[in-house]
Amino acid sequence: MDRTAVPSDATDDRVDAVLYRLMAMPTRVFVVHMLYPLAARLFRRAKKAGMMSQDYVWVATDGVGSFMDRFSPEDVDAMQGVVSLQPYVQTTDAVKNFTARFKARTRRENPSDVDVVDSTLMRLWAYDTIWAIASAVEEAARVPSSPAFQTPQGSTALTDLDNLGVSATGTTLLKAVLATTFDGIAGKFKLVDGQLQLSAYEVVNIIGKGARTVGFWTPESGISQELMISAKQGLKQILWPGEPRSTPKGWTVSPNAPMLRVAVPMKGGFKQFVDISENSTTGEMKITGYAIDVFDEVMKNLAYPVSYRYVPTDASESYDKFVDVVRDQEADIIVGDVTITASRMAKADFTMPFTESGWSMVVAVQKDTSSTMWVFVHPLSTSLWLASLAFFCFTGFVVWVIEHRINPEFRGTPWQQFGLIFYFAFSTLVFSHKEKLESNLSRFVVTIWVFVVLILTSSYTASLTSMLTVQKLQPTVTDVRELQRRGHHIGYQKGSFIRSSLQKMGFDEGKMKTYNSEDEYADALSKGSANGGVTAIFDEIPYLKLFLSQYCDGYMMVGPVYKTDGLAFVFPMDSPMTGDVSRGILALAEGEKLSSIEKAYFGQPDACLSQSSTIGSSNLSFQNFGGLFLITGIASGLMLIFYLATFAYRERDGLRAAEPAAAGSGSVSLRRLRACLHHYDKKDLRSPTFKTWNDESQRNGDGSGSANRTPRWSPRNGGTSPLSVSIPSEVNAGSSPEETPTSEIDDSFEYGVEGAATGAEMTTSTTSREN
Repeated sequence: MDRTAVPSDATDDRVDAVLYRLMAMPTRVFVVHMLYPLAARLFRRAKKAGMMSQDYVWVATDGVGSFMDRFSPEDVDAMQGVVSLQPYVQTTDAVKNFTARFKARTRRENPSDVDVVDSTLMRLWAYDTIWAIASAVEEAARVPSSPAFQTPQGSTALTDLDNLGVSATGTTLLKAVLATTFDGIAGKFKLVDGQLQLSAYEVVNIIGKGARTVGFWTPESGISQELMISAKQGLKQILWPGEPRSTPKGWTVSPNAPMLRVAVPMKGGFKQFVDISENSTTGEMKITGYAIDVFDEVMKNLAYPVSYRYVPTDASESYDKFVDVVRDQEADIIVGDVTITASRMAKADFTMPFTESGWSMVVAVQKDTSSTMWVFVHPLSTSLWLASLAFFCFTGFVVWVIEHRINPEFRGTPWQQFGLIFYFAFSTLVFSHKEKLESNLSRFVVTIWVFVVLILTSSYTASLTSMLTVQKLQPTVTDVRELQRRGHHIGYQKGSFIRSSLQKMGFDEGKMKTYNSEDEYADALSKGSANGGVTAIFDEIPYLKLFLSQYCDGYMMVGPVYKTDGLAFVFPMDSPMTGDVSRGILALAEGEKLSSIEKAYFGQPDACLSQSSTIGSSNLSFQNFGGLFLITGIASGLMLIFYLATFAYRERDGLRAAEPAAAGSGSVSLRRLRACLHHYDKKDLRSPTFKTWNDESQRNGDGSGSANRTPRWSPRNGGTSPLSVSIPSEVNAGSSPEETPTSEIDDSFEYGVEGAATGAEMTTSTTSREN
C-alpha cells in the first residue's frame, strides 16, 4: 500500500500535485486520514480534478466523520459518496436531557444566536471528561500527601523556573484519572493506555446535505447493518462518487502506466494462429495470426486504454515451460494457442477460451472394400450373427417344447421334429411360418420374437443399403484400442500436452512421434506406420480443422472427441484484467466478429468434418441390440419354466407310474429322467386338439355315422384291399411304423388299427349278405 503525506499547511498547488500523482496510478481506492480542515480542502481539489466521479472510492477515518458538523455546505457537496467512520453514541434520555439544557443555556447566554445545533460528539466527550477529572480529584484528595510542591534535590537552578517545585499530587491525580470508569452520557468512559475505548463505530455515507448510516462495527460482531446479534452482516447499499450502478472495481489501467509485455510463441508450424515474420529491409518484427487478431479486438473494446507490445518467445520445447514466463514475471500476458490445463492453471490465470475445445485423431482413408461377394455379412458383427443364431434356435426350441404334446404339427420322427425347430424359428424372418400354435404360452413367445426380428431385419436392411449406396471411403483405423492392439505408430504436435494424455491412455512412448506443421502431418499419414510414418495424428480440434481445411481429400477425423477447455490467453495469478478480457471474449463471440476472424484464417474447415462425421463403425454390434435380446430371452425363459412347472404338477401321477416301468441300465436318476422324457413324448389326450379326435373315434366305434366315415371296398375302386382303411391324420403324419416313436404306436396307431379292423369286419359281412 502506497502512502502519501500531505502537510497541514500545504498550498492548493501542493495538494493538486499529490492528487495528479495518485490519478496516474492504477489504484482507485483512497483512504484519507488527516485533520478535517485539510480533508475539506483535499476533497474540494479532488472534485475539481475529476476524482470524485465514477470508478473512484474514497474512505475517510473517524478524524473526518466525527466532525461532519464542522464542514460547510460546499465541503459536504465536494464529499458526495465518501464513506467514513464516527464513534457511535446511543440517543439515551441522558443525552436528550443534556442537549435540551445545553440549548436552553446557549439561548440564554446568546440571545442573538438563532440556529442552535444539537450537542455534538465532542461536547458529549468533553462533558464526560470533566466528570472524570472531577471524580479523580476527589479520589486523589483522599490520599494524604506531603506539601503541594517539592523542590528538586541536587539540581542547579539556571533560571527562576528551575526553582519552582514539582506537584506532589500530580502523579496521584494522573493515576486516578486513568483508573476512573463510569457510564457517561456518551457511553462507557474507560481509558486504556490513555485512550478512550469505544464500544461501537458507525459507518456513514455522505450523501446530500449530510451523512447516512449504512452499518456499524463492533469488536464482537464486526461489520453489520444493525446493532443486533441477529443483524445481517455487511453494509447497506452505498452510493459511491458519481453514483454508479455497480460497485466500482477500485482500479484501472493508467495511461501513464508502463507498457505491458505480451509474450507470443515462436514455433515452426500452424502459422495461422501466430505468425512471426521479419521485414528484411527495416528489420521490424511483424506479428499476425488468429490469436493476435482476437486479442487486439478484445483489448480495443475494453472500457479503459491498455498499452502493450508483443514479445516473441521460444515455445518449441514445451508449452508448459512457456507458461512459466508469466509466473516468473518475464512477461505480463501470453497470447497464442495455449490450451487450458489443470497443471498450467496452478501457475497462472486463464481467460475463457476463444476457440472450441476437445482433441481427437485424424487418419488416412482407403477405398471401401465392402463391395465383395460377401458384402451381405458386413452389416452385422460376428458377435451379433452368433447371438442371432443362438436366439433363433432357443426360440424354436421353446416353442417346440410347449407345443409338442398338444399340437400334431410339432410331432413326428426325431429328425422331423429337429428340422421343425429350425424351420419354424427361421421362417419368422420373412413371417412365413404356417404352423398353427395351440398354447398361449408359445404364442406369447412368438409375438415377442417377431417384434425382435422386425427390428433386426429393418436395421440390417438399412445398414446394408448404406454400405452399397452411400459409403465410398473407409478410415484405416476407427478405434484407439485398435491402434494399441496392433502396435501402430502415432503422432502429435511438438510441445503439446497431448503427449502426457496419450501416455495415460497406455500408448508406448516409443511408438509416438512429434511433428510441427500440417505438411508434416500429411506426409506422415501418407507413408503409414509400416513405412516410417504414422497411422493416426492426435491433436486439438482447432489444429485438426486447420489440417483438414488444407488436406480435405484422403484424410478424416474419427474416434471420440476428448474434452478439454480450449485455447485461452494467460495472465498472472489474481490479475484484475482476467475477468475483463474474458467478458470481452464472450462479447466478441456473441457477435459476428469472431466468426469473421476465424473464416479469414481457417476458411471453411467444416466441409471435411461433415464427411468424416458420417464415417463410423460400418457394422452393427451385439451391444446395439442387447436390450432386445434380453427382453426376448427373459420372456422365452419364463414361459419355458412356467410350462415345465405346470407339466410337472399336472402329470405328477403319470410320472410316478412311469418310473417303475423304465427299463435299462444306469443310475436311478438316469432311469427316472428317461421315464420323464418317455412320458413327455406322449400325446396329451386331454388337450382340445386330441380330445376332439378321440371323441370322433369313439362315435365311429359305436356305429354312428358309419356310412360317412367307414371306407368301403369295391373292385371298381382300383382293386383296393378292404384292409386299406383310412388311418387318422396323426398316424399319416409319420412315415413307416418302424420310424414312428413308441408313444405314437401306443396311442395313435393302436387306436387307428382297432378302428380300422372293426370297420373292415362290418364291410365284409355286409358284402356277403348282398351277394
